[in-house]
Amino acid sequence: QAVKLLPGKEFPLTEQGVSTFRQNFREAFDIDVRKCPLYEDISKGVSVAGIEYYLPLFFSELSTLFDYLPESTYFFTVGEIDEAADLFWHDINLRYEDRRVDPERPLLSPDKLFLPTDQLFSSINNFSQVNLRAATSKGSHARLPTKKAPEIDIEHKKDKPMLKLQQFLESVTDIPVLFCADSPGRREALLELLNVINVKPKTLDNWQEFIEQMPAHGITVAPMETGVWMEEPPFILIAESQLFADHVSQPRRRGKFTDNADFIIKSLTELHVGAPVVHIDHGIGRYRGMQTFEVEAQLTEFLILEYADEAKLYVPVSSLHLINRYSGADAAHAPLSKLGSDQWEKAKRKAAEKVIDVAAELLDVYARREAQKGTQFKIQEDEYRIFANAFPFEETEDQKETIDAVLADLQSERAMDRLGWGDVGFGKTEVALRAAFVAVNNNTQVVILVPTTLLAQQHYENFKDRFADWPINIGLLSRFVAGKQHAENILELGAGKMDIVIGTHKLLQGDVKYKNLGLLIIDEEHRFGVRQKEKLKSLRANVDILTLTATPIPRTLNMAMSGIRDLSIIATPPARRLSVKTFVRESSSALLKEAIQRELLRGGQVFYLHNEVKTIENTAEEIRKLLPEASVCVGHGQLRESRLEKIMSDFYHRRYNVLVCSTIIETGIDVPTANTIIVERADKFGLAQLHQLRGRVGRSHHQAYAYLLTPGKKAMSADALKRLDAISAADTLGAGFVLASHDLEIRGAGELLG
Repeated sequence: QAVKLLPGKEFPLTEQGVSTFRQNFREAFDIDVRKCPLYEDISKGVSVAGIEYYLPLFFSELSTLFDYLPESTYFFTVGEIDEAADLFWHDINLRYEDRRVDPERPLLSPDKLFLPTDQLFSSINNFSQVNLRAATSKGSHARLPTKKAPEIDIEHKKDKPMLKLQQFLESVTDIPVLFCADSPGRREALLELLNVINVKPKTLDNWQEFIEQMPAHGITVAPMETGVWMEEPPFILIAESQLFADHVSQPRRRGKFTDNADFIIKSLTELHVGAPVVHIDHGIGRYRGMQTFEVEAQLTEFLILEYADEAKLYVPVSSLHLINRYSGADAAHAPLSKLGSDQWEKAKRKAAEKVIDVAAELLDVYARREAQKGTQFKIQEDEYRIFANAFPFEETEDQKETIDAVLADLQSERAMDRLGWGDVGFGKTEVALRAAFVAVNNNTQVVILVPTTLLAQQHYENFKDRFADWPINIGLLSRFVAGKQHAENILELGAGKMDIVIGTHKLLQGDVKYKNLGLLIIDEEHRFGVRQKEKLKSLRANVDILTLTATPIPRTLNMAMSGIRDLSIIATPPARRLSVKTFVRESSSALLKEAIQRELLRGGQVFYLHNEVKTIENTAEEIRKLLPEASVCVGHGQLRESRLEKIMSDFYHRRYNVLVCSTIIETGIDVPTANTIIVERADKFGLAQLHQLRGRVGRSHHQAYAYLLTPGKKAMSADALKRLDAISAADTLGAGFVLASHDLEIRGAGELLG
């Protein structure tokens, strides 16, 4: 038995609390409350979004933090807080002035919700205070056994690489230096560059070994943000991030956190009042909410389902497994079944007959597939275990099951055709890495096909990192690879010298040949067109295929559900991951300014998606005028490769805090500090695209926000409104599969074998 105690709210939605709110609301605002949805919802006991801005209306008076502190409290203030407090007060007053006129959502004035700055400082002055300011180099602080990290950078000259580092090392010849790389792969790259300036550091397992041995130069794997110069004992640590602008570590915690969502409860939250549902025994009805009845002296919750002629059916929550979501074409006009008639049984019988017809056709497909013998891979357990243990995170249960299923497919005679579904950032790449390791260990080549150059680059770096300690040759074929290197990679691939190749559509060109292709991995399949997929079919004869996606297209999902393709689902989110809060709003400069300012004030970064290259620079200039304090850069697919790579690297390293971009960021960009995305004209995007774009944020433990900006409702199509409703409703972790099924409903499944 387990009891889940959810956090209580600050808002008492009891009869007394709601009554106090209603009275105070009518006194505070001179509006027609019947036309105010917020008032109506709270009157019904519904906790609406933004309810916290009406907290004073639930109570006769509010307390502050200072009312709870004992007199002996010390206040530590860091730096000059006066300016920050004034700026905050100025911002909330501006937001109030922009929004106070909305009759559907009137606002309380800032002084009712926040402490004015004079009251804040007056309250702080009642306590003992210590103000912390940045220390100067003079005085007692100079005796601390550390110095500021040395300023080191690579001199980007072909004839004199790493000139500044060389000069620095020559100036400290009597002090041991330890280079800290982010990962084994980065360590090998750093060793090659150090060799250019004749620096040959000793490779060490950890920094403690360096302290014990104190060689002239050492190198180890230790992801550090900055370097440090120690005085006692004297030595210098140089972090990789000081030397390179194209990579920096992303420390994330490994641990056995479990967050196994209760899928029964989750499916209930997907239902909204009025939604059509299907009861396996009684047919199609509409969900009308929940009701509690006393049955045999015990309180039991029931779902209320309404059928034709307003007939009602009460289904206990314990029988929830008998109910499914209705997946017909139009939920608004779902044909309600008649209770007590044989109408539903006839419909089920007809469907069963059609299933038998389709099954006969599928039998032929299965027979052909079973007849095609693929490569039967063997797994060398010891080597595989060493590789798997290098994964820096704890696998989730779903991830383990998916990996086990893929390994079983690889060991069988039948050619694998598995769809691996996992939401954005749920760990699909690790599944690909394990499969690639097994295939290469069996002396076959692996192809990883991805839709964008940025994703190809990211996969290339990930694979180089994980395979750094193994004698495996990894290549890249994309727009970022220069012509000469591109030609060399194609030759090596054809000669069998390249074990793993990662690339974009360039992999599908006629001049690309493989010597012994054993495994094909397709990432984000929905981004490839029919012509590209026909090209892939020529490789499919006896090649194992693993397809990874966050939002399978309707046809793929239909095939997986029909059993033509094997399906593995990774539904468990990583530890401490929060779902992205999604807002669909009409575009306005006030909303734009507030959304960007909120993110910048907490030290984060913002993606602003404007998908028209012709006007993207104008949009960036408008943002600069709207927010002079923002550091704005522009990235899109028509930029030169070197320029785009530099912009993405600068944004990653937080030299800019707003990236105005096209959909080139849709897949593969992993920036943990970017936790707000604003999508302009969201009505023009498909469901899968919107979900992928939303997945660019929320990749750390911080709360992330997605703003989908639209024109007025009259300017949007019915399907666009459905898509936006679906994406805003499906904002829980692991919502990709729900969205894919919505896509199946909106667009239709199509003729599977057509």
